[in-house]
Amino acid sequence: MTDDRTDQRAADLLPEERSAGGSSDPRAQAEAILAESDEREADLEAAPSSFLEHRTSGQTSTPGEGTR
Repeated sequence: MTDDRTDQRAADLLPEERSAGGSSDPRAQAEAILAESDEREADLEAAPSSFLEHRTSGQTSTPGEGTR
């Protein structure tokens, strides 16, 4: 993880991340957030309670499609 990336993420913590983190160290919190994000990006099954559906543009529907 690069220092610039971590520093930027620490500076951009959302208010709920700041309050839920319970950490007085935003940089450490940012490192943890980025590490989890990187893990989920590398392994789509790493997010235990989420379901990610991947479709190509050809598999999507257009507005109004399927209505009567």
